[in-house]
Amino acid sequence: MQKRLADQDAIARKLDELASSVRKDFSGAAHPVLIGIQRRGVEIARRLVERVAQSSGQAIPLGILDITFYRDDLSMVSHQPVVRNTTIPFGLDDAHIVLVDDVIFTGRTIRAALDALVDFGRPRTVRLLTLVDRGHRELPIQPDYAGWKVKTARDDVVHVKVRELDGEDAVDLSIGGRAAAPQPTPGPR
Repeated sequence: MQKRLADQDAIARKLDELASSVRKDFSGAAHPVLIGIQRRGVEIARRLVERVAQSSGQAIPLGILDITFYRDDLSMVSHQPVVRNTTIPFGLDDAHIVLVDDVIFTGRTIRAALDALVDFGRPRTVRLLTLVDRGHRELPIQPDYAGWKVKTARDDVVHVKVRELDGEDAVDLSIGGRAAAPQPTPGPR
């Protein structure tokens, strides 16, 4: 069974709220950089960067992080994992990073992202922003900013869809089973 938790309008409002929180937290001397975790975290980070720039006039640098080779379950995921690009066009030494992902579940993706980040430098701070926090942590990692906290069973699946990859913006919950992740759909017909 699948249940829609948020539609395009709800996601837009939530991203406005999250961008406002980031802007307020970094309104002083500290200037953040946003780094999106491949794939949907990147699209969410892009939208946040645009929103902060529109509301404050402050440009925030955007980085893209692929964590494929930092995963602790790489051998269980695939014999030939899909590796995407990492693009961090700025130094991370002494930076204030807002790491962006779509969903936080066990915390293992974020642990892998933290491992990857230290290969690029030593940031001053790292904060975590996720659109959905679904609980069930296996590691002591919590988001600093979360759009929604959703109570789920361990075998439920939360799907965040973004129009850039999936053709629509939505948050769906598949109840009682590991449904396949959403596949990209063609653009408007």
